[in-house]
This record gives sequence, C-alpha cells and structure tokens, in this order.
Amino acid sequence: MYAIVKTGGKQYKVAAGDVISIEKLPVEVGSTVNLDAICIVDGDKVETDPTKAAETAVVAEVLEQYKDKKQLVFKFKKRKNYHKLQGHRQRLTRVRIVSVGSEKAPEAAPKAKAAKAEEAAPAEAAAASKAEAVAVNEEKAAKAPAKSAAKTTAKTVEKTADEKKAAKADAKDGAADAEPAKKTTRKRAPKKEEAASEDAE
Repeated sequence: MYAIVKTGGKQYKVAAGDVISIEKLPVEVGSTVNLDAICIVDGDKVETDPTKAAETAVVAEVLEQYKDKKQLVFKFKKRKNYHKLQGHRQRLTRVRIVSVGSEKAPEAAPKAKAAKAEEAAPAEAAAASKAEAVAVNEEKAAKAPAKSAAKTTAKTVEKTADEKKAAKADAKDGAADAEPAKKTTRKRAPKKEEAASEDAE
C-alpha cells in the first residue's frame, strides 16, 4: 500500500517506513505531522479522488531540520555589463512515514539493537584474540630465559676474547709511539743582508 502526498507544492510517493526530504515544515524534531494524500493505492484498489483520498491518514515523524547543498544562481544580461552570482541553500525537513492508512511501519528500535549487537560481536572476538596472543607471548617468554642465558654467556666469552685482542693491539701501538722520533735538521738559507755582507768582504 502506498500513497501520493502533496506538500510544499510538490508530490511524493510514500509507503510506510519510507524516509523522505520535503520542503521545510514549521514543526519540532520528534513531533508527528499529517500529510495530505491525493491518491491511495491498496493492491487493486486505487482511489484517485483527492477528497476521498484525504480521508486516509498519512502520518509522518519529523527526524531532522536541515539545509540542502548549496545551489549557485547566476544572472546575466548580454551587452549590459550585468552579471550576478549568489548561492542558495534550501531549508528542508527529513521525515519518516509512520503509517499509511491501516498499514504501519515496522519499529526502528529492533534494528538499532541488532546493529549494536553486531558491533559488539567483533569487539568481543578481538578481545578474545588479544587474550590468546598475550597467553602465547607469556609461554614464549617463559621458555626463552634458558636459551637467552646460554646465548648471553657465549656472547660474553666472545666479547672478552675480542677485548683481550684489542688490548694487545693497543699495547703494540703504544710501544711504537713511545720510540723517540728522529729530528731532521736542515740548513737555513742565508738572508739577503748576510749574503751581501759576505760578498763585500
């Protein structure tokens, strides 16, 4: 069963449970409004007379009052040096059709509960997997100390041997440095004044 309703100068096809956006209505969020039906279709029965169709109640619940996306409005007149650009955001009301005549929409609460349960299930599974990973790491850590101790002792023996070699090499280098360096002497070239005096003599 569905209906054709008229509101805000527009017509909408609605059924129980539909969520639509219509021209702004001066109502608060959470309240209910009656929409004017101009046509009712119930299976094979079709009521096209607006006066008779209006007898069937179409009840909607207001979910949100909001603004639509911005539409650009550009005005232009040729050869008049006139152009104007402005934006417009239409105010809209989002509603949920609660009932069309005797047909009512299913409640939204069970869906919300099911969604929460679905969200909780992965979280629980993740927590369980974390707990298992922690347990495995603890077992590995318990087994690791013996192996790590053996490895550390071998490493310390290697380090001590390397340190001894390095100490011997340093001692040899120190002995070589301790030997006095031979001084090299070179004759100083005579200055010009001294050379001139020698020539004079």
